[in-house]
Order: sequence, then C-alpha cells, then structure tokens
Amino acid sequence: MVGDGMFLNVLFLIVGFIVIIKSSDILVDAASSLALGFKIPKMLIALTIVSFGTCAPEVAISFQSVSNGDGVMAFANVIGSCIVNVFLIIGLASFIRPIKVKHATIKKELPLLLTITFAFSILMLDGLFNPLTSNTFSRKDSLVLIVLFSMFILYLVGMLFRRKRETEQVSTGKFSTIASCFLLVISIILIIYSSDLIIECAKNIASALHVSEKIITMTVIVIGTSLPELIMTVTSAKKGEFDMAIGNIIGTNIFNICIVLGLPILIYGDIVLEGFGFIDILAVFLSSFLLFIFARSERTISKKEAIIMLLVFVIYYAYLLI
Repeated sequence: MVGDGMFLNVLFLIVGFIVIIKSSDILVDAASSLALGFKIPKMLIALTIVSFGTCAPEVAISFQSVSNGDGVMAFANVIGSCIVNVFLIIGLASFIRPIKVKHATIKKELPLLLTITFAFSILMLDGLFNPLTSNTFSRKDSLVLIVLFSMFILYLVGMLFRRKRETEQVSTGKFSTIASCFLLVISIILIIYSSDLIIECAKNIASALHVSEKIITMTVIVIGTSLPELIMTVTSAKKGEFDMAIGNIIGTNIFNICIVLGLPILIYGDIVLEGFGFIDILAVFLSSFLLFIFARSERTISKKEAIIMLLVFVIYYAYLLI
C-alpha cells in the first residue's frame, strides 16, 4: 500500500507540474495579449507581465503554504527560486550564448534588485543581531519588502512615461481581448488548484522518504516551478533577445522576494524561519551580487562567468543535499 501511495503521489506531482507550467504559459500569453491590445511598450511587457506571469506558480504555492502556517515551504520556495533563476537559468543561457546587458540595466534595474535582495537577507538575520531570539519574518519585515517593491513599480511607471513619445510599432497579441480575459481567469484557477496538489504530494513524499520539506521544496518544487523561466530565458538568449532574457529574471526575483513572500506574510502573519542558516541567506545575496558584477564586466555575461554561476549552483545544492 505504501508503494501504491508513493506512486500516486509522484504521478499527481508530475500532473500538477504539467498543469501549472502550461497554465503559466497561457497566463503569460493572455496577459501579453491584453497589454499589447492597450498598446503598452514591448520592453515594459518583458520586464513586468512576462516576469510576473512566470512567477504565478511560486505565488500560488507561497500563498497556499503561508495560509497553512507552513513557513518552511514558503521560504524554501522563494530562496530556491532566486538561486535557481540566476545561477542555473542565467548560467545556462549565458553558456549557450553570452548575454549582452544594456547600460540602463546595469545602472538602474540590477542595483534595484541588489538593494532588495540585500534588505531581504538582513531581514532574515534576526538571530545574528539578537542571539536570544529565533529568526522570524514578521509583518513589519514584509512591509519593508512591499515598500521596496513600490520603488520598482515607480521605476516602471517612469519607464512607461519616458517611452510614451517613442514611436514603437505594437504588434497584435496572440488572443483577442475577450479570449485573454477568459484565459486569464481559467489559468489562475488551474494554477491555484495545481499548486495545492503539488504541495500535498510533496509533503507526502517528504514524509514517506523521511526527507525535510526544505529539501523537497528547494529541489523538486523549485526546479519544477522554475521551468517557465528556464524555457523563456534560454530561448530568448538563443534568439539574441537579451533584454527579455535578463529582464525576465530581474523582474521575477524582485517579484519573488517582495510579493511572493512579502504579501502572504503581510496578510497571514509572522513566520518562524526554521531550517534556514547563514549559507542559505548568503547564497541568495550572492545570486544578485554576482549577477551585478558579471553584468558590469564589459556589459556581457560571458561563458567563463556562466561556468562560475553553474559551479556555485552545484556547490550550494551539494551542500544542501549532503
């Protein structure tokens, strides 16, 4: 019976991933179609709708886990996603084809990501500043993240107004306006239900294998839900769409930290950070720091730098699993 139960959990986990990835793909296309219909610039779509849309699985899983009082899964989901997005996804994309980074991205977007990641890292280190207290992420901490996210939104609004007078031809979206609205609603519903299925199956598998939720989340769930970003970024890099490739990851990581984690904690309350140490927090910070440093070097993330990113990913996950 245990074997049958394990088989069903693995089967439903795979089904959940297929549904959540396909639903996210539809969500991005539908949202992009709506944006194009309203004549929003393509660069703004790449930095917002595409990156936020590919975060949909993480949003659903984080809300489900925090609402159930499961802080381990929520934090492992966000921390793992940020690390995978940079070290694995950007690393792979840059190895396939070195990514060129625009001056504006180095001066504005990457420093903003670095600032938000640094603040997030500090907020996770309560125990370091006060050894008598446990590491807790409170509503006040999440409020700081929401404020930082508002800075990002202001930057995007400024970008929109700066581009307002530019003569950019806007292409037609994949779906009509009515179809886009319908598909948005359906895809969101599917993402919510499939994320619930993924969480339950992952918990059951972790329990049966006597593996911690942190390990299961940061391997199976994180890498599985990062497939939309992986496909999007690698494909963009191969086609030479470098703004799309790096803009997707910058927007995704900012959204992951500030909204995927910050918003549910602001709504549902404080979460105790059990099972997370200095190495985990350092890895999150390094993901943004090295991305910024490598992007500044000749405004290109080279194959050598890509190999360094992939090595860091392997070393961290080896540490995690050993």
